[in-house]
Amino acid sequence: MESVRVVDSLAGVDRAQWNALAGEQPFLRHEFLSALIETGCAVAKTGWLPQIVLLERDGTLAGAMPLFAKNHSYGEYVFDWAWADAHERNGIDYYPKLVCAVPFTPVRGIRLLAASTADRKTLVKAALQVAHDLSSLHVLFARDEDADLLDEAGFLMRHTVQFHWKNEGYADFEDFLSRMSHQRRKNIRQERRRVRDAGVTFRWLEGAGIERQDWEFFNRCYRRTYAAHRSTPYLNLDFFLRLGSEMPDNVTLLLGEREGKPVCASLLLRDRRTLYGRYWGSVEHIPLMHFECCYYQAIDYAISRKLATFEGGAQGEHKIFRGLMPVQTRSAHWLAHPKFARAVENFLEKETLGIAQYVNELVEHSPFKEKG
Repeated sequence: MESVRVVDSLAGVDRAQWNALAGEQPFLRHEFLSALIETGCAVAKTGWLPQIVLLERDGTLAGAMPLFAKNHSYGEYVFDWAWADAHERNGIDYYPKLVCAVPFTPVRGIRLLAASTADRKTLVKAALQVAHDLSSLHVLFARDEDADLLDEAGFLMRHTVQFHWKNEGYADFEDFLSRMSHQRRKNIRQERRRVRDAGVTFRWLEGAGIERQDWEFFNRCYRRTYAAHRSTPYLNLDFFLRLGSEMPDNVTLLLGEREGKPVCASLLLRDRRTLYGRYWGSVEHIPLMHFECCYYQAIDYAISRKLATFEGGAQGEHKIFRGLMPVQTRSAHWLAHPKFARAVENFLEKETLGIAQYVNELVEHSPFKEKG
């Protein structure tokens, strides 16, 4: 017997069954999403009301879709403020809207958690039913299989750009540098030298080796970063502690120290193939430390552990000069009002052409030598 229901937490959902559908990427796993919800980061109070769709068959979880009803557009990284403004100016509520995403995490991955195409189509129909009285449904940073299915279902497709580093079988960081142009290689070495000359050293902490005092220092750095941008942090210390205890095999913390005292920290997650850069911060300004802490150390880590990819996240053309190349991601959008759906479709057609041109221009500035 098959049924579909909507829940506001994963507390009653079997962890093993959920994770079997979610795969190994950490951000869709039961532990990660539960931590976001149960520590108060992704809840109605913060504008992320969980509306998780569950497809069950004979008492077993056959599919799932992590949905959130939202009354704002913060923490998504696919910006639709102009769409919201257009709705409001015409007297039509844009919020609440429905979003399928990992809160505060612009990482491409599974969004329709099901083994078969038929079950994935059932999830889409169920999500549209949940969105029936809302302005829109947005599926953010979907993997290609899910994006293709949503495209076929009539969703509007939006392209954005991220920057990823690919491991070309590098023996070590110097081997990686050797594939670059002379000028880029020289610049990176100079940047790294300036951080070393400032007396900063780094060490990696993993899993159970990350102690509470380390998490507290990282949280301090994380909050300082948001304060510097006059923003409110999305996550809290309870979430980080929960992450460390529930997902030790996926969590890596980089600490930068000077004269025996920590001065910066960077949090990364990983699975068997990929390293994901997430958050960083510092308690004092040291020139170029950001590049060392967020990129060079991560690339060195990925090479030493033979990881295939390091995802450095969205935005920041400066990343390309440090070996992270542009990658297009896709999100899918359904808007209830036909007038606005047509307007957004026209906008996306033009934006997509612009994105393609932007990527081509970025590739022309590749730091790597041409392959002969």
